[in-house]
Amino acid sequence: MAQPAGGWQTSATLYVYLPSVSGKTSFPVDSGGGPIDVSAEQFLDSLKMTFMGSMSAHNGRWGVFTDLIYIDLGNDKTLSRDFTIGNSGLPAGTTADLGLDLKAWVWTLAGEYRVVSEPAIKVDLIGGARMLDLTERLKWNITGELGSLTPAGRSGVSEVSQTLWDGIVGVKGRYTFGAAGEWSLPFYADVGTGDSTKTWQAAAGIAYAFKWGELSALYRSLEYDMKSGNAIEKAKFSGPMVGATFRW
Repeated sequence: MAQPAGGWQTSATLYVYLPSVSGKTSFPVDSGGGPIDVSAEQFLDSLKMTFMGSMSAHNGRWGVFTDLIYIDLGNDKTLSRDFTIGNSGLPAGTTADLGLDLKAWVWTLAGEYRVVSEPAIKVDLIGGARMLDLTERLKWNITGELGSLTPAGRSGVSEVSQTLWDGIVGVKGRYTFGAAGEWSLPFYADVGTGDSTKTWQAAAGIAYAFKWGELSALYRSLEYDMKSGNAIEKAKFSGPMVGATFRW
């Protein structure tokens, strides 16, 4: 098994990640009545702002990397039935004007140890932590008969937020091919727990190397299952990612 070259080898990646968002959130009302429950995938298809980047450094078999994502999504729907009150079905003819916004920070920091270092394939074991800071805001205006359902008001605004820290373990690496070794297949996977019941992340794709670095295109998924009783029950981000990596 070949040994990596000595000295620090550093890289920085700027990328664009365009995920679809799914999950379920229960928004408490101000006082009394059942919470209003919505599924995020029905609303969050409008990207307002995003920032994403990562850095890594290796010295021999040891390394460290960090990855940061910020996403701001939201949308409005009129005459919608894509909600429930206290997890109960809606009477016929009941609709609402709904607006849902989501802001999320995801920060990963981990150490690496290279277990395979060959010209064609490199594999690192990783261990570290990931933070999710998630805020969702719902505004609603309900019309129609509600029967026995009793929200505190037919219109209002509610916000829920949560910051989670989880330990993670996983693997990352790449398989290199092509006559000059310019093409590669990068991959990444991790799983963890802590403040959440479970979180996992996976990404895979293709990259092309230049003298200055590489261009890459991957598909990436990140999912959280929250602990019982949390207003935010699930969150999942999945979609394509393209990036430029600079090495020195």
